[in-house]
Amino acid sequence: MDARPSAPPTADTGPDGWTRLPAAPCAHGACPVWRGLEDRLYWLDTAEQRLWRLHVPSGHSEWQALPGAPGALAPCRRGGWLIALRDGIYHLAGWGLPLERLVDAPYDTRRLHVSTATCDPWGRLWLATSVDARDRAEGAVYCLRARDRQRPELTLVQTGAVTSNGLAWSPDGTRLYWADPHRHTIDTLPLSTAGHWPPTLGARLLLRRFQPRPAGTPAADTAAHAYGGRPAGAAIDSVGRYWVAMEEGGRVVCLDERGHIVTEWSLPARCPTALCFGGPDLRTLFVTTARRHRSAAELAQFPDSGSVWSRRVSVPGRPAPLYWD
Repeated sequence: MDARPSAPPTADTGPDGWTRLPAAPCAHGACPVWRGLEDRLYWLDTAEQRLWRLHVPSGHSEWQALPGAPGALAPCRRGGWLIALRDGIYHLAGWGLPLERLVDAPYDTRRLHVSTATCDPWGRLWLATSVDARDRAEGAVYCLRARDRQRPELTLVQTGAVTSNGLAWSPDGTRLYWADPHRHTIDTLPLSTAGHWPPTLGARLLLRRFQPRPAGTPAADTAAHAYGGRPAGAAIDSVGRYWVAMEEGGRVVCLDERGHIVTEWSLPARCPTALCFGGPDLRTLFVTTARRHRSAAELAQFPDSGSVWSRRVSVPGRPAPLYWD
């Protein structure tokens, strides 16, 4: 693995209270995670196959190359990371160290890939897959057992999505949020088995359906048709509200437990991809964005697409959930 420093632009404040972080733009930023003991934000560039980190107080950023396309990132209790690549789940013990494969992918890697992950209160990793061709509802949710053995068990828990994103747990661990960007929906699934193994999820309940893009509208022309975007990466705040990035909608929204929008903020980028809470008081919202496959007109309007943005919030978030390794 190749670790390289970056010579980033200077942080500056954009419109509507957003601040652009001092790191070079990514092709497709994703999976931001705040590590409070380090005062660092970590995130992925899924298109360039890189793991990024930024020391926020100093503004120093750097990245290291990954051996495959990453789909999800989760912090470990001992300080390392779990990284889902297309062919399996890997453990990264520390920055610049080689990856250790934990589990092979249990799905057809020619058709599916991991696109989101989160950990529950019992230290287990939950991850979900998306179908590349978006032609069948073969996307599924899996659960990786806490690492009480050399090769922890990965089990299939739920199926039935075309694409997957926005996995997040309610603060009490009783329900899982699961978004299907292809269908523009966010569902919740009850967990009745608490921390027992194997886990069992109940039936999916629709929390919210967003308006899809008008038929025949090119992706590059969504702004002209007031398209609100599709749900992407998400996080839960300290009172249990669900914050989600609306990809191609240029906004983030906050939903209450009934699925009502209680907060909505536009962004200085058309494609927010994921978000997390961080900072010393967990009152900073960090949002990753994308610039890959965006039109020249859009990039002229939003030249800092691909950057990471931050904004203060009134209600703090929750610390990043950890995998128990």
